[in-house]
Amino acid sequence: MPAAVQSIAERLCRNVERVLVGKRAAIELAIVALLCEGHLLIEDVPGIGKTTLARSMARSIGGTFRRLQCTPDLLPSDVTGVSVFDQRTSQFEFRPGPIFANVLLADEINRATPRTQSAVLEAMQEAQVSVDGVTRPLPRPFVVLATQNPVELEGTFPLPEAQLDRFLMRLSLGYPSQDDEEALVARGSAASAQMLGAVVSAEDVLSAMAETGRVRLHDDVRRYLVQVTRATRADTDVRLGASPRATLALQRASQAWAAVQGRDFVVPDDIKYLAVPVLAHRLIASLEARLRGRDAASIVQGILDTLPVPVEPARR
Repeated sequence: MPAAVQSIAERLCRNVERVLVGKRAAIELAIVALLCEGHLLIEDVPGIGKTTLARSMARSIGGTFRRLQCTPDLLPSDVTGVSVFDQRTSQFEFRPGPIFANVLLADEINRATPRTQSAVLEAMQEAQVSVDGVTRPLPRPFVVLATQNPVELEGTFPLPEAQLDRFLMRLSLGYPSQDDEEALVARGSAASAQMLGAVVSAEDVLSAMAETGRVRLHDDVRRYLVQVTRATRADTDVRLGASPRATLALQRASQAWAAVQGRDFVVPDDIKYLAVPVLAHRLIASLEARLRGRDAASIVQGILDTLPVPVEPARR
């Protein structure tokens, strides 16, 4: 029932807010990604709370957390794991890499080489890893939170479009307000993710994920959702529009958001709220648009502002 999903989301949100002050909107989007078993790309400057968000989400669900510090010398086997020969048994023993976790933080993912970046592609799409011809499933729920520093770009490797398309959403935490930063200072270093305990179980999350898939989309709302993504392909300021995978991602995210709000149906406002974080990172704006100061986010917002919205269709 949506009420159960709403209760789980509220417990998660309140628990994470104990250490991540003033970021409720970002926390709610992270919970939506968790309920979709999708992946987050967080672009922001250092020290904002990206690691705290990832670690807090893992502890709140009683799941395993691994941090992968991406550097140019990081190898694919450092991510997925490696088979090591055991002389005592005369057999190869597989030693899993950090990707075998419920929540994986890939810190500064754009500092890893394209070869290493691609090592997580199968995991992000299929929730499994193939090493030495053996396919191993990853624990569920499985979510990758990858970070990028938008300031220091020297020596980085931009993520290819195929990998960007695997991220359910891209978001930014932003600097806290003065009141929130004062509250953060008052709490001091004692307020860390380590102090958090589990408020729901992994089984609760999996059950909530199944419930979100039952959230209804009226035909008019479904048509509106498809029109939003298709409009990105027709926009003259867009060189690469949103893929059908993006359409499905927006549908799943809208269903999860509706359930988090306690509803068993999606309304157009759900789609409008999620369109920018779900679609913008998948678009490539034309050079002319960028020269005019129009980025992908503003293009998506312009589409939302001009596209006709169905009126009160969800309950029928």
